[in-house]
Amino acid sequence: MVNAKKICFPLSGNETADLNVGDTVFISGKLVTARDKAHQFLFNERPGIKDLPFDLKGSLIYHCGPIVKKIGSEYRIVACGPTTSARVDMYEWWVMQEYGISAIMGKGGMGGRTLEALAKCGGVYLHTIGGAAAFLAEKVTGVIDVFKLEEFGIPEAMWLMEVEDFPAIVTMDSHGKSLHEAVRKESEKAYLRLIGLPGQMT
Repeated sequence: MVNAKKICFPLSGNETADLNVGDTVFISGKLVTARDKAHQFLFNERPGIKDLPFDLKGSLIYHCGPIVKKIGSEYRIVACGPTTSARVDMYEWWVMQEYGISAIMGKGGMGGRTLEALAKCGGVYLHTIGGAAAFLAEKVTGVIDVFKLEEFGIPEAMWLMEVEDFPAIVTMDSHGKSLHEAVRKESEKAYLRLIGLPGQMT
C-alpha cells in the first residue's frame, strides 16, 4: 500500500513546504472550489480579505465545477471531478500570493509562473483523479458556504466544502520541481529519437 501523507486544510503553518513531487496525500478539512469566473473575479476585482465570506489564507483551492443538488435548505455535492488547471494559469500566480493560498488542486498541471509562486508561498500543486467525479464526491462530508452562486452559477461559484481523505498526488512542489514539465521534456526527447532528429529540449 502507498505510504500516503495526511494533511488538513486550512493550514496553521507551512506544512506544504515539506511535501515533494511524487508524494501521495489524503486531504481532510476544508477546500474552496474556484474555476474561470472565480479567478477572473479575484484577479480583476481584487476584493479584500474582509470582502470575501471565507478566509483563503492557508487554504486549498480546487479547480472544479461541481454538480450540486439542493435538498431542502442544504446542498449536496453529487460530482466534483477536477477541471483542467491550465485554464486559470494566467491568474493563479497572483491569486496564490495575494491571498496566501497554500495549495492548488486540479488536473494537468500549471506553468512556470505558477511554479515560481509555489516556491515563494511554500505551496504545492496537487493532481487528483480525472473521470472519478462521483467517487470524489463521496469524500465530501458537507457544504459549509457558497459565494457568487446567483451571479456565477453552480459550476463557477466558489463552494466551501468539508472533505475527508480526499486523494491526490503532489506533481508540483515548492522546491521548483514539476512532474508535468519532466514528462514534457522526456516526451519531446522520445519524439525526436522517433523521427530521427537530434536535438535537446528547451
